[in-house]
Amino acid sequence: MSEKTANPAPLGLLGFGMTTVLLNFVHNFGLTPTVDSMILAMGIAYGGLAQVIAGIMEYKKGNTFGTVAFTSYGLFWWSFVALLLLPRQYFFFDIQGPADLAMAAYFFMWGLFTFLMFFGTLKTNRALQFVFMSLAILFFLLAAKSAILVYSPTTDVELFTRIIGVEGVICGMSAVYLAIAEVLNEAHGKTVLPICPAG
Repeated sequence: MSEKTANPAPLGLLGFGMTTVLLNFVHNFGLTPTVDSMILAMGIAYGGLAQVIAGIMEYKKGNTFGTVAFTSYGLFWWSFVALLLLPRQYFFFDIQGPADLAMAAYFFMWGLFTFLMFFGTLKTNRALQFVFMSLAILFFLLAAKSAILVYSPTTDVELFTRIIGVEGVICGMSAVYLAIAEVLNEAHGKTVLPICPAG
C-alpha cells in the first residue's frame, strides 16, 4: 500500500521568494539604508528554516535536485544573517564585518552555483528555469556591485543598487508565482496558473 506524500517545493519556493522580495524591495530598492531585524528574522525563519525543511522533505522523496537546492539556499540565508550579526556580537571578539572583496567572492560563488544548478531545471518547467536564471543574474549583479566598491570606492552605486532591487523583486516574485501555481494546480487538479512544462 503506497503512501502519498505532499510536494515540499512550494514551501521552499515561498521561503526563498518572499524573503528575497522583502530584502530587495525594502533594502536594495532603497526604502531603508540598512538590513533591519525584519529581514534578519525572515532570513532565519522562512528563508532559512523553511527551505532546509523543504530540502529534507525532498530528500525523503528521492529528489536530489530539490534536496541540494532548497537546503543550500536555506543555509545561504543563515550564512547571510551570520555575516551581518557576527560582527555585532560582544562574545565574538575581533570579528570584522565582511570586506567588499569578500562579499564579491561570496556572491560570485553563489551566482556560479545557481548558474550550474540552472542546467538541472532544463527538463522541468519554464517557470523554474526563470527562477534560477534570474537568481543567478541577481547574485552576479551583487558581486559586481561589491567589486565596484573595491576597485572604485568613490563610485556612486545608488542607481545600480536600485536596479539590483528591481531584479531581485522580479526573481522573488517568480518563485512566489511558481509556488502558488503548484499549490493551486494540485488543489484543483488542473492548470489554474501555467508553469509551461518543458517539452
